[in-house]
Amino acid sequence: MQLRIGMIVGFILFCFVFSTQLHAERVKVNAIYVPLADHYAAIVAFEKYAEQIKYADFSIQQMKNWDLLKTKFLEGNTEIAFAMAPLALNMFTESPIFKWIGLMHRDGNGLAINNVLANQLELPDNHNERKPSHDLAQIVKSEINANQRVLIGVPHLQSSHAVILFHYLKNNNLLLSFKPNFNDQVLAIAVNPAQSLNFLRGNNNLNRPVAIEQSLPWIDVAESQNVGKVAWYSKDVLNTQNGHVECIALATNIALETKSKAIKEVFSMIKKAGKYIEEARNGDPEKLNEIIKMVQKHIPAHTTEAIRLSLDPTLRVINYEHLDIDKPGLKLMMNLGLESGTITSPVNINNFAAKEFDTLSVAGNDEDN
Repeated sequence: MQLRIGMIVGFILFCFVFSTQLHAERVKVNAIYVPLADHYAAIVAFEKYAEQIKYADFSIQQMKNWDLLKTKFLEGNTEIAFAMAPLALNMFTESPIFKWIGLMHRDGNGLAINNVLANQLELPDNHNERKPSHDLAQIVKSEINANQRVLIGVPHLQSSHAVILFHYLKNNNLLLSFKPNFNDQVLAIAVNPAQSLNFLRGNNNLNRPVAIEQSLPWIDVAESQNVGKVAWYSKDVLNTQNGHVECIALATNIALETKSKAIKEVFSMIKKAGKYIEEARNGDPEKLNEIIKMVQKHIPAHTTEAIRLSLDPTLRVINYEHLDIDKPGLKLMMNLGLESGTITSPVNINNFAAKEFDTLSVAGNDEDN
C-alpha cells in the first residue's frame, strides 16, 4: 500500500514538474489588434487554444486605434500585429523590421450611408441584393451639384476600406480626395470605427450627406440603430474567388528569428480558430453562442445582434478561410492602393512575405512582385 501511494505521489510530482518545465519553455508571443470582426479569429484562438500551445505563451492586446497599433509594433514592443494591408505596406516602406505571415480574414467591410442619402435611394430589403449600384453614385453627384461636399468616414486614410471606396467611386466617374481642397467631390476622413455611428447620427441632425466605409459590425449596426442603411459590401466591389485581402498578420524579424516555432504555432491556431468560426456560422448554434461569449469578453461593445450580423452565413460578407499568404491578392490591393494614393510606394511582395510561411513558394509556385 505504501509503495502504491509512493508511486502515485511520485507520478503526480513528475507531472507537476514536467508541466512547469513545459510552461517555462514557452516564449512570450503577444499580438496586438483593433476591436473589429476582422480579428475575431485571434480572440477565438486565444480563448480556445492558448493553453494547448506548446511553444508560445500567447497573449492578445487591444489597441484603441490603428496609429497606436502601428507605433507599438514598429517600436518592437510586441511580436505580432494585425493590420490593414495598405497600412502594413506603408509601415514596411517606413521601417522593414517585420514580415507578412498570413491573412486574418477576407472581405469584411462595406458602405453605410446616412439617412440623408438613404432617403433618396430605394434599397432592397434583402441585404444580399445591396450591390454597388450606379444609383447611389448619381445621388452623390446630385448632392455635389447642389454644392454639398459628401464626407465618407474610413477607419484610417491608409486602409483597405479607402482603397475599395476609391475603386467604387472611380468606376462611377467620381473622384475621392484624401485632403480637403476646393475641387474635391467626395472627401475621405478618418473616423474611429467606434465613433462612426455618432458621425452618421450627428450629420443626420444637420441634414448633411455623409457615409461610412467601415469594417463589420459597424455598418450593419448603423442600420439596426436607424442612423443609416447598408449600401453595399466590399466583397461585391472587389470581387475575387476566395474574397479580397483585407487585414493581414505581421511578425517582427526578431520574433521570426528567435521564436520561429512559437510564431508558426500561434498562426496555426489562428487558422484553426478561423475554421472553427466557419463551422459555427454554418449551422452549429452551440459553437456560435460560445464564440459570441468569447468576443464579448474582449469587445463588450459588440452586441450579440452585431456579432450574428457579422457572421451571417447567408450574407457571407467576411470569411476566415484561405488565410495563408496570397501574393496575387495582396498585389491587387497594392496596385489599387498606389493608384488611389493610399499606398505611398510599391513594395517587393517577395521580400515582404516571410518565406517560411509562404506555402505556395515552398510548393514551387512563387510569383514575382
